[in-house]
Amino acid sequence: MMIKNQQDFWSGIMFVVIGAFFAYIASSSYSMGSAARMGPAFLPYYLGIILLILGAIISITALRGKAQEEHKVGRFDWDILLMIIGSLVGFGLMLKPLGFYLSIMVLVIFSSMASHEFSLRVAIANALFLLLFSYLAFIRGLQLVMPLTPTPFSEWHRYEQLLIPIALSSIVIIGYFKIKQTAQIKDIKSKLQQHQGGN
Repeated sequence: MMIKNQQDFWSGIMFVVIGAFFAYIASSSYSMGSAARMGPAFLPYYLGIILLILGAIISITALRGKAQEEHKVGRFDWDILLMIIGSLVGFGLMLKPLGFYLSIMVLVIFSSMASHEFSLRVAIANALFLLLFSYLAFIRGLQLVMPLTPTPFSEWHRYEQLLIPIALSSIVIIGYFKIKQTAQIKDIKSKLQQHQGGN
């Protein structure tokens, strides 16, 4: 069967993979609870299932209709995709050892680095806003039970003691180079504008 719309097909596949991953991590690592008293796995699990179903529907519908040139997939920014997926995976892995507050901050700041115009100040502001929103919506509103503050390092699993410091160090290094890259891009744009203004 021929893929008629490559963009929708591969987007759907990506949603299926991400949804399945989150549903699996949530169900295997955290308590599900019930509809009346939702555990930390309840919302991520069902959101993952919904994302999986939507992705499957999108991919199936992409097999119908007529193939058109504008629906083909062009050059793909794998680094951006990996950073976004990495931030989501990192959030899932860091939630228990680092707690809700720090995990949200890391998620938002690291995923913001996927932008070509990354700003640390804007990323921190977004992280604080989303932290407040998530706290009010999920902790106070839905009363989800999840660790809010970091657990002692001695209580972490061995793989967490190894991987989380490496992940956080990598985020700091990537952030440093992203800030330098953004500054260089702004400098080049400024020089181009000055050059065009001079002409």
